[in-house]
Amino acid sequence: MGGTRTRAAAGIVLDAGALIALDRGDKRMIALLHRALAQGRAFRVPAGVVGQAWRDGRVQIILARFLRSEEVEIVPLDGQLARSCGELCGATGSSDIIDASVVILARERRDPIVTSDPNDLRRLDPAAQMIPI
Repeated sequence: MGGTRTRAAAGIVLDAGALIALDRGDKRMIALLHRALAQGRAFRVPAGVVGQAWRDGRVQIILARFLRSEEVEIVPLDGQLARSCGELCGATGSSDIIDASVVILARERRDPIVTSDPNDLRRLDPAAQMIPI
């Protein structure tokens, strides 16, 4: 699978809905990824998001290939990020630490978020830049 590389390049954070759309061959999602690559952007995916979207690597060929690519950084949920997620959930009344990890990662890197559920993420950060799919 993709590495845990640190990239300084401008990026895009993907949530589970974005990965599921890619896995299903969604043409809008594929076009978005191609545009982002043409702009030299990296893709960042919190590790928990991979867990939400991953079901069977034997049939999720497109998703598996994407996650292995050099342009993808899978960001682990380490102790520091876990505490930040808990604090954000506590401050916003949410219990979804995976959504919180998406928002925090995007906030830290100043990246937009590709999401199928912008309303849930906006509850965590109304100022987050969203790209709905």
